[in-house]
Amino acid sequence: MTVAALESLSFGLGHMAAAAAATGHELCLLTADRSVYRHELATLPDGALTVVDVDTFDPSATRRALAALPGLAGLVNSTDTWSVPAADLAAEFGLYGPDPSAVRLLRDKYRVRELLHRSGLSRGGAVRVAAHPDSTDAVVRAVGLPAVLKDSSGTSSRNVWIAHDEEALRGALAEAGGRRFMGELFAEAFLAGPLYSAETLSWGGATRLLGVLSRQTSRQPAVREEAAAFPVALPPDDFDGIERWVGDVLHTAGHHSGFAHVEFILTGRGPELVEINRRIGGALVGEVLCGALGTNVYTAMMEEALGRRPALMDTPLTPSGRGYAFVLVYADRPGVLKGWHGIEELAAFPGNVRWYPTRAPGDSLPPVGDQRGCTGIVLAEAGTAELAQHRAWSAATRVSAVVADSGP
Repeated sequence: MTVAALESLSFGLGHMAAAAAATGHELCLLTADRSVYRHELATLPDGALTVVDVDTFDPSATRRALAALPGLAGLVNSTDTWSVPAADLAAEFGLYGPDPSAVRLLRDKYRVRELLHRSGLSRGGAVRVAAHPDSTDAVVRAVGLPAVLKDSSGTSSRNVWIAHDEEALRGALAEAGGRRFMGELFAEAFLAGPLYSAETLSWGGATRLLGVLSRQTSRQPAVREEAAAFPVALPPDDFDGIERWVGDVLHTAGHHSGFAHVEFILTGRGPELVEINRRIGGALVGEVLCGALGTNVYTAMMEEALGRRPALMDTPLTPSGRGYAFVLVYADRPGVLKGWHGIEELAAFPGNVRWYPTRAPGDSLPPVGDQRGCTGIVLAEAGTAELAQHRAWSAATRVSAVVADSGP
């Protein structure tokens, strides 16, 4: 029997294949570009999974590829881009999966914000705006300043602007006018405080908080994620409060089963939602969850896809006693990646430091103001997440991407 993955995050295929095997199934990856998974595929043993090359942006081609799989028993997806197609296809093939209408809601950050605001779970609302400086007054009236502009269906921190005054807001709206959006441009109030994400698992409408991940973002003008650490050491009352809050948020938004990666700002008045991703966290979040919790959390993904209550919902969490942190290594400019300086130095640093490339020499690098400019990730571990963060950051400062001009 086969569990199919309609694309995936760049990392985690090894854990997914092992989880599928643990449930008595084989994993098959459907992908339009296997180079996205080059690191994982290069490190997996032969036969760990099957890869089917198909245009996953083409529903008909994807449907034919799924129909050709032997004993298709489940369909998993851990990306934002393919979450709606995966939900639609699971329903079409009679497989267990989320309500497609609920997935469509979660892919629209504007609708989620407005729903939670009406339900009393978000203090601020939002407003759709035209990508033009003439929208400045409307944004100020609706959400005030500072304000955040973002794509309602954006990913990887693309098309996000923070404007602290009217001049900056006009400039951001003008810049937005030259961008392409996956959804629609909208504005919401700026939230003051550190950024975290709640890593959760749900079943039958109940939600379990697996832990909280800290997240460090860049200074302006770039708005991109730089580093993360897990698990954040929270006082028990704070942990319980966040678990109740995130459970209410997910239930109200219609997410009743599976993983969720819920970004929030811990303001002076409590947690405030940034966005909901109905998947396991990106980058190396899956890796650090497995390491810190001492179990392959992807088994829960496979169990859910098969319509089974994930054992992780009920198993006592027994932390491994290790904290993990990772730092994203960005190119300093667009161009062609030639390689890296400093990779050979990582072994000298404490913390079992590991390198996870997200690009390969010869790749063309887009503008580096969001996660597309990331070339690789440095991972470190320690007895606490805080110490792991110090180790990862110190090691990552030694690595730099070597970039050549892409012109003739």
